[in-house]
Amino acid sequence: MASENSPLLAYRLLGDEGAAFSANGAGGPGGASARKLSTFLGVVVPTVLSMFSIVVFLRIGFVVGHAGLLQALAMLLVAYFILALTVLSVCAIATNGAVRGGGAYFMISRTLGPEVGGSIGLMFYLANVCGCAVSLLGLVEAVLDVFGADSTGSSGLQVLPQGYGWSLLYGSLLLGLVGGVCTLGAGLYARASFLTFLLVSGSLASVLVSFVAVGPRSIPLTPWPGPNGSSLPPQVGHFTGFNSSTLKANLGAGYAKDYTTGAMMTFASVFAVLFNGCTGIMAGANMSGELKDPSRAIPLGTIVAVTYTFFIYTLLFFLSSFTCDRTLLQEDYGFFRAISLWPPLVLIGIYATALSASMSSLIGASRILHALAQDDLFGVILAPAKVVSRTGNPWGAVLYSWGLVQLVLLAGKLNTLAAVVTVFYLVAYAAVDLSCLSLEWASAPNFRPTFSLFSWHTCLLGVASCLLMMFLISPGAAGGSLLLMGLLSALLTARGGPSSWGYVSQALLFHQVRKYLLRLDVRKDHVKFWRPQLLLLVGNPRGALPLLRLANQLKKGGLYVLGHVTLGDLDCLPSDPVQPQYGAWLSLVDRAQVKAFVDLTLSSSVRQGAQHLLRISGLGGMKPNTLVLGFYDDAAPQDHFLTDPAFSEAADGIQEGGSPALSSLFPPPRAPGSPRALSPQDYVATVADALKMNKNVVLARACGALPPERLSRGSGGTSPPHHVDVWPLNLLRPRGGPGYVDVCGLFLLQMATILGMVPAWHSARLRIFLCLGPREAPGAAEGRLRALLSQLRIRAEVQEVVWGEGAGSGEPEEEEEEGDFVNGRRGDAEAEALASSANALVRAQQGCSRGGGPGGPEGGDGEGGPATALTFLYLPRPPADAARYTRYLALLETLTRDLGPTLLIHGVTPVTCTDL
Repeated sequence: MASENSPLLAYRLLGDEGAAFSANGAGGPGGASARKLSTFLGVVVPTVLSMFSIVVFLRIGFVVGHAGLLQALAMLLVAYFILALTVLSVCAIATNGAVRGGGAYFMISRTLGPEVGGSIGLMFYLANVCGCAVSLLGLVEAVLDVFGADSTGSSGLQVLPQGYGWSLLYGSLLLGLVGGVCTLGAGLYARASFLTFLLVSGSLASVLVSFVAVGPRSIPLTPWPGPNGSSLPPQVGHFTGFNSSTLKANLGAGYAKDYTTGAMMTFASVFAVLFNGCTGIMAGANMSGELKDPSRAIPLGTIVAVTYTFFIYTLLFFLSSFTCDRTLLQEDYGFFRAISLWPPLVLIGIYATALSASMSSLIGASRILHALAQDDLFGVILAPAKVVSRTGNPWGAVLYSWGLVQLVLLAGKLNTLAAVVTVFYLVAYAAVDLSCLSLEWASAPNFRPTFSLFSWHTCLLGVASCLLMMFLISPGAAGGSLLLMGLLSALLTARGGPSSWGYVSQALLFHQVRKYLLRLDVRKDHVKFWRPQLLLLVGNPRGALPLLRLANQLKKGGLYVLGHVTLGDLDCLPSDPVQPQYGAWLSLVDRAQVKAFVDLTLSSSVRQGAQHLLRISGLGGMKPNTLVLGFYDDAAPQDHFLTDPAFSEAADGIQEGGSPALSSLFPPPRAPGSPRALSPQDYVATVADALKMNKNVVLARACGALPPERLSRGSGGTSPPHHVDVWPLNLLRPRGGPGYVDVCGLFLLQMATILGMVPAWHSARLRIFLCLGPREAPGAAEGRLRALLSQLRIRAEVQEVVWGEGAGSGEPEEEEEEGDFVNGRRGDAEAEALASSANALVRAQQGCSRGGGPGGPEGGDGEGGPATALTFLYLPRPPADAARYTRYLALLETLTRDLGPTLLIHGVTPVTCTDL
């Protein structure tokens, strides 16, 4: 349900859609007042002129002459098939919501995210810049054919000097004219485009009439320099009128050298030139910021323009093949003028088309660049492109683009740039198809475009076709464009982009995760593939940061959930206090660099909240199987935010960008002696609840004493070696049979082994202590344990220690049950003494590893040996009598006192397997 802040209220429901647009970047530069272009003037006219460009007048002969009619038609069909697939995707995206300024860039970036959208948007911008240069170079070529000093023919005026430098000068002057029109705004551009459209239409009409009305004639061709600089013999082309022999001769291909570049033509090179002339389908979409109704105008106008241009191109191909011999087609690309009833009208059409295409490319490029600058993806580099006039025209982006076009003009040759421009356009088209494909595959309910003539098949085929044609046209340019896109995406990822646009990748991930979660059947679980799935209950993360990172190391690719219980009653509150907290906890996960989910709940007590989380956390086959708690003692909580470098923040509590610092989102640690949210009875009851629910339990004490290098994400190979001690016997039950092969003991071994797999713990040595009774012979039990470790593929050092002297003497006593001491069947004093003796035993072995204190029969590592970094102890079950909970907690406190970082673990599920 839409809330008071729903974007629906800003979208066409307030009666001022321009205000909504301009408030979110990439909007129309002038708001509602700038949105005044109709479908015909804003989309059809610029798209038709861009798709015609210089090709319709100066490259029809080039394509048909080299490729022949059949291959030329095949090229045209392939080109328009790719364009049609992309047009379908554009129509689908454009009719799915409000399209703002930036056209294709806006569609791609708001679907695929700023990283991919920004990189492809910049490449599409460069494609428009190069396209503008190509149109201007074509115009210069057409002017010099008539007015150049080296031009031939009766109509050649021969007044303009020719050469590379002169061509560059003419192109720069024309660019100044085009830039001036674009700088004055889209309104003047639209009026100029309409006038140009009328001129081009009249010129094309005269050409079509000329094919029918003009009789056969011979046309002298310009002689070109030979291999040694000498001129080749003059050639003559023939216009035969409609002749079946001419058509038959022009059906097949006849690739030869291009007389403008001297390069041998191929299918790929000719297709690149043809496709470049057809790549104006985004001209209308680029004007989205100035359209009255872009969601309707873009699809309708683009489809009309594509259909119209396809018909004209096909007609011109047939007429040229029927009436012109191959020599004329290959040696005079401007032959339309030679066969026209009134040649000046053809010149007017050529010049008008080239000027219009260059203006369309330049103004489209400026709008894309302005949208990129408004989104602030590339920082200060594009800052000048943000500048707009009082009427909303982004003249800063126009001048920026004008400068880049001037640099591209240095290339100097039309066909040299064609392949690069075509590849860049194909990258943008593939991205549009990919955007539509992603939206369709994500199956998001809000993707319901009014245009329905598309499917994921057309989108996928469009992506594949664009990528295939990229490498067929120019493998080098295609590889370079993809490399450039990857580098730009990496740059934008490192800079970080807006997160409010919506990422289709998140919708796709949701769709796939849901599908695979349904296939994750808990009935097919097997102990061979068991992994810990942890629920860590955290009161205040300021004091639990080391435990939070240690639990992240223990998960071994399993589920890891951070749980927190907020005390309260929703009936007595105006709103849910839990939902606003998620942002802070997710920021905590990011800053701590742990792979964890966050689950928060509201409950009247921590114990009930823990029950809620144990039951409902996770989904399907991914649910926590192990509860992790910090130890309940009287130690004063530490504020690890103050000492951890990852949480160092400005003194004023404000992060970069103005967001509040993370430390201000969590309360300070509890002061010593202040009331707790959890009583000792509820703490033990929570442990008992977890065991009743068949969950394993881990109690962590003194994790703040762990060395920082042990909690890092990198390798611990450079840190000094440490021991990880494992005591897989219940030390509060000194006798009662072997304690190394029961479920809980094996669980301890498994968790210690998992920790050793973490890079930061690779240098730690696993040490298992084998407790012997006072009358048990040493060696036999060790051999059995080593055989078990060999079967479990666990590499560890085994040490035997004598344990149980204080349990009794003389004749053997009746075997104690596991809970004899914690349940009070033995006296409190006796239980306290046993816990104290067990604590002394463990500390003695730790002392041996540090080079001091007595040891067991095996002793320690001697003077200067590695210290114990972490100790794993067997956690007894809580007593059945809730009145004994406090005494149980006191025994655990005595057992773990001064042991350093310790994990008390009770496992209830089998976790190891000796089978393959």
